[in-house]
Amino acid sequence: MSKPQNDSLFEAPPMGEQERMVEAILFATADPVTVTELIGRMPHGCDPAEALAHLRKRYEGRGVNIVKVGDAWAIRTAPDLGFLMQKETVETRKLSRAAIETLAIVAYHQPVTRAEIEEIRGVSVSRGTIDQLIELEWIRFGRRKMSPGRPVTFVVTQGFLDHFGLESARDLPGLKELRSAGLLENRPPPGALAQGEDPEDGEEDDNQTEMFEE
Repeated sequence: MSKPQNDSLFEAPPMGEQERMVEAILFATADPVTVTELIGRMPHGCDPAEALAHLRKRYEGRGVNIVKVGDAWAIRTAPDLGFLMQKETVETRKLSRAAIETLAIVAYHQPVTRAEIEEIRGVSVSRGTIDQLIELEWIRFGRRKMSPGRPVTFVVTQGFLDHFGLESARDLPGLKELRSAGLLENRPPPGALAQGEDPEDGEEDDNQTEMFEE
């Protein structure tokens, strides 16, 4: 006679049933779901991590995939079929060159302070640029640095990773790829512009690619 699993009065459902539960939760939830959240929703004794592994394999090559977004999971359209969803887009808004470069710096150097962003770019960053990226929920405040003044830092969000189909920031393209795509440009040295101001902070650049469109 088998013993109850995890001291539960009831045995956990078969793995096939657990897969169905995970599939239903991911399908019904717009935002990515963590394993901890799945454990909280599923019957006691379930192993959602194992169910996810089986489910992810079962969805390989299908029109939708089970993808990891940061430390969470979601059902997303297969990357090669994204063009079919283009008609769903109501409006696209291109970011300014300043916002694109600021976003790239945060992604590659996080956690990074505003002063560090300005040092890397060689020009000042307007508050509007930071506010825009926070409003888009692509960057957020990180921990304060243990340095004089305890400045706040910025990091990319899970929403940023989800939007670009990345599991983590480590999956970002290389700097050469960004420059070749026109997403990063060589900036003038500090002081080259009057008072260190960036003329691009309030303008849109029509030559940018659609990678950072929202």
